[in-house]
Amino acid sequence: MSELICVTNRRLCKDDFFERLEKIAESRPKAIVLREKDLSAGEYFGLARRALSVCAPSKTPLIIHGFADVASELGCGSLHLPLPKLRELSDTRRREFKNLGTSCHSLEDVLEAQRLGCTCVFAGHIFETDCKRGLKGRGLGFLKEVCRAAEIPVYAIGGISPENYGSVISAGAAGACVMSGFMRCESPLEFIKSFSE
Repeated sequence: MSELICVTNRRLCKDDFFERLEKIAESRPKAIVLREKDLSAGEYFGLARRALSVCAPSKTPLIIHGFADVASELGCGSLHLPLPKLRELSDTRRREFKNLGTSCHSLEDVLEAQRLGCTCVFAGHIFETDCKRGLKGRGLGFLKEVCRAAEIPVYAIGGISPENYGSVISAGAAGACVMSGFMRCESPLEFIKSFSE
């Protein structure tokens, strides 16, 4: 299994989102984060329920993003929350999830995420990316710093490509998160393979 995590954005898909999701799941990334920030909780619930059934045959883990209640209702043990939302969850609620993550933009964020019981963090954005157009990436120095300090796996996010993936791993990251590459590539399987060539 790859150490790449797919982060979804159905608006970037030119084909049917669920057909693409199925192909991505079959290509066996480490996990798929269902990150659809424009949806209400009810809309997201419907999307997540269907996404879980799409991912089940390949046993590719689906991570619920942003909605702790939806994850609980669907019996999904993997949740990723923005740090402000994570802080609002009680210790008891946080312990409900086998896999708990958040996005970190500083060393302080990473240390707080650990204290809050996270099992991994996404650190970024590392390189310039269309998702954060005009914002300079935090760079490999930042990634090295947080990887050295973290006691949990750190996944780099932001502008990760086959060309710079090696430098991200050399900096200490456990792997990387990719959005647009997965959403736009011709073949998710060939896309994953391109990171190991």
